[in-house]
Amino acid sequence: MVTATFRFHEELNDFLSRERRERAFATDCARAATAKHMIEALGVPHTEVGHLLVNGEPGSFDRLLEEGDTVAAYPQRADHGAPHRFVADAHLGALARLLRMAGFDTLYDNAYQDEEIVAIAGREGRTVLTRDRELLKRRELEHGCYLHAIAPQAQLRELSGRLVLAPLARPFTRCLHCNLPLRPVAKAEVLARLPESVRLTHDAFTTCDACARVFWKGSHHTRMLAMLGGAIGLESSLSSLASDNA
Repeated sequence: MVTATFRFHEELNDFLSRERRERAFATDCARAATAKHMIEALGVPHTEVGHLLVNGEPGSFDRLLEEGDTVAAYPQRADHGAPHRFVADAHLGALARLLRMAGFDTLYDNAYQDEEIVAIAGREGRTVLTRDRELLKRRELEHGCYLHAIAPQAQLRELSGRLVLAPLARPFTRCLHCNLPLRPVAKAEVLARLPESVRLTHDAFTTCDACARVFWKGSHHTRMLAMLGGAIGLESSLSSLASDNA
């Protein structure tokens, strides 16, 4: 065994047992343990760590720990390169819907197994969204975000703050059901699918080519836009984007 000292910074402390938060602490490590192995053994998924310092110098996850090493771990930041395309686990269906509403490419299926989620993320270059820290410890997973919040709007607010989503949001440009981009469609093309009240009061429509659903700015539009603006954080920017992309 060797002994190394760890210090986790900022929100990484949320993953630690209470007595280890906001302080340096020494712990025993297996002789062949890497920094990644010990960080995850202490409860912190590697996807949550932005960079490491080992003995005050930049370090890597595959660094073999030696007697007396000191390891400082810092959280990911918005510029760490995680893609703004997502795959959400089976417990985050409501968050996936909100992300689609904001215009973000988000895959979700409540039948996804962990292995499938990891495979999709690797194959398609997506960030995994989950509240399962063990999923984020998968060796082959490169990008992931652990959501601390439980309520969907709070989760969206948390994710937006971490990845700075507001400048990239394009509200109401993606199908909430199929995740595919919507396209503008002439009123005459969808007339037969519209309620009579909508035929009389609306002229601008979009449609999904996969599920054939038709969308328009109904009474719910302003309410949903305000909700997105509050969650993502820039109501005026979102209002302008929604108008441009209607």
